[in-house]
Amino acid sequence: MPLEHAAMRASIVAALAYATPVALAQHAGAKGAKPSSADGDARTIVSLPEPMREHMLANMRDHLRSLQEITTALSTGAYDKAADLAESRLGLTSLDAHGAAHLAPYLPQAMQAIGTQMHRAASRFAVATQDASVGNDLRPALAALGSVMAQCVACHAAYRVR
Repeated sequence: MPLEHAAMRASIVAALAYATPVALAQHAGAKGAKPSSADGDARTIVSLPEPMREHMLANMRDHLRSLQEITTALSTGAYDKAADLAESRLGLTSLDAHGAAHLAPYLPQAMQAIGTQMHRAASRFAVATQDASVGNDLRPALAALGSVMAQCVACHAAYRVR
């Protein structure tokens, strides 16, 4: 394996390891809430009709699967594939496919804002990844991927669905 590919893989692992705890720490500091429910979980409960809950959970599983496929593509140098996955499955162009307009009326406004920021961050990541394919510098793309994941972490830290 060429040294530059090993370095890129190490950068990916480092960025992913860094993004999640940083986002958790940022969220915990910003929220500052103490657990208030009987089960000790201070996240806001979002009540959804069962079909909408199932739909939302399926979307989130697809987001997670997309992140896994994106990181695999990045690790093999398939930057265009990673960019396409990001935009089509997570970016702003994915909103219709995920039925975002149908879910939005059931979600708190702050939760909607986090979701919108995640989709925007994914579109920015797609562009940064395309740039990496030309300039062979993956660091800006990894930073952009960390921003996508930070939105996921922030939402999951603040909300739970019922």
